[in-house]
Amino acid sequence: MDVTVVGAGPVGLVLAAELALAGATVQVFERRTAPDESAKAGGINVPTAEALDRRGLLPAAEQVQRELFERMGFARAVDDQAPGGGERARQPRLTGHFAGMVLDADLVDWSDPDLAAHASVGGARMVPQRELEALLAEHVARLGVPVRRGVAVTALDDTGDGVLVGTTAGPVRTGWLVGCDGGRSTVRRLAGVDFPGTDPELTGRVATVDIADPEKLANGWTWSTRGVYRCGPERGRVITVEFDGASGDRSAPVTLAELQASLRRVSGTDVTLTALRGAATRWTDNARQAATYRSGRVLLAGDAAHVHSPFGGQGLNLGVGDAMNLGWKLGAVVAGWAPEGLLDTYDAERHPLGAWVLDWTRAQIGVLRGDAKSAALRAVVADLLSTGAGATHTVKQLSGVTQRVDLPGDHPLVGRFAPDLWLGNGSRLVDHGHGGGFLLLDRTPDGAFARLASAWAGRVSSVTDDHTTPTGVLVRPDGVVAWASDTTDVTDLEAALHRWAGAPSSAARVCSPTAARSTRTGTPSDADGRPPARTFES
Repeated sequence: MDVTVVGAGPVGLVLAAELALAGATVQVFERRTAPDESAKAGGINVPTAEALDRRGLLPAAEQVQRELFERMGFARAVDDQAPGGGERARQPRLTGHFAGMVLDADLVDWSDPDLAAHASVGGARMVPQRELEALLAEHVARLGVPVRRGVAVTALDDTGDGVLVGTTAGPVRTGWLVGCDGGRSTVRRLAGVDFPGTDPELTGRVATVDIADPEKLANGWTWSTRGVYRCGPERGRVITVEFDGASGDRSAPVTLAELQASLRRVSGTDVTLTALRGAATRWTDNARQAATYRSGRVLLAGDAAHVHSPFGGQGLNLGVGDAMNLGWKLGAVVAGWAPEGLLDTYDAERHPLGAWVLDWTRAQIGVLRGDAKSAALRAVVADLLSTGAGATHTVKQLSGVTQRVDLPGDHPLVGRFAPDLWLGNGSRLVDHGHGGGFLLLDRTPDGAFARLASAWAGRVSSVTDDHTTPTGVLVRPDGVVAWASDTTDVTDLEAALHRWAGAPSSAARVCSPTAARSTRTGTPSDADGRPPARTFES
């Protein structure tokens, strides 16, 4: 195989799918014999939802959210002013929380340009991790990627031209090895990558349970000198946080008795739990980041590259972002058309964002503690979050709409995730690129941008539209805008194509799931999300 991915969680599955779409042969090893059913992340942020959208998986994710809201009893309405025309279900506004302080949706300025530019995925934000993993497993299966369960990595040797991997199923040789195997990553340890950070001081537990006397518990987040707990929003879902120095055996299964004892301690009640529905999860605020995300032919993504507390729901989303960023770049290296230094941009772009997330979660621990000083600080932060500006700023940070990569170019879109770009026929730019690859929007009167990009056939798909601004936008396979312009000058576009898409197709082997095409805002050929047949061009 060109690439072996270790870990079949959401991060590993996204990465495997992106590699397959880029034309690489890929396999996934997972030490667990069955999917992890324990309670984990309860939702996804905007970049993750948009990643699903880019691959045609948005309808399936929206269905997950609809079913979840129905179980929770949330009402749905129809918005007849939806962008692009037509009717769209209007869901409750999702804000999130900072250190348990839930942001008031009525205070948020939803017309803020950053929020308004990414509204199309609002119906697919409440996608729990278990459902997300199931959705991605189906996606990977459709792409023909083998997932080998019950296979654990035991050794590795980077030979310079490949990696020899020892596994419980025997030795394997692969071109590249990517560890997506969690915070205690075997791949990271065997590769000798340092994992510096800060030690934990709390123990958190999350589970879905049956409660004999739920009236004894407050709804939402509740603080005390003993810790913090939360009930809801799903029926029976409970979270407890205790500042106990992260003592105890973290590897042991969380029992109903342990969870009940923790909930009684932090709530100060004698609440009784009668059943545990599914596996519970234990976690800490251990915050560490790999010194580098790449060591030769071994790379890291997701929790293997960074761990932190789950407050703010950043962990899963950060890992999916890693996978989207790495997938197309490593796929380009395998295919032979990657420009020099492309793979090095993975660490350069993702490491700073990982460091920011670690500090974002550390800050929340600072206001969660039960001591008097932290309580005073929490009151100050609560006051700030109760203002329109404070609530809007924090929601933008939590949702991920302000994430930006430092790329060359003066246009305000460059380096940001592509916004909702509606076309003349009511479709969106993203609807025309579900098979992966670069996507170019050309709004020049004579199609000048598309003509230039045709030299990169097999890697760049062009969509032409009416002449409005922005005149042109080049979106990388991970959704980041690599170039944008409000003029018809092709000079900077050509430079961006060389920088990110390598030499024109006639000068390199191209291995891509999409044939180059120029679409005049018609019905997207792959809008149903099914990956098109792969084409191999020389």
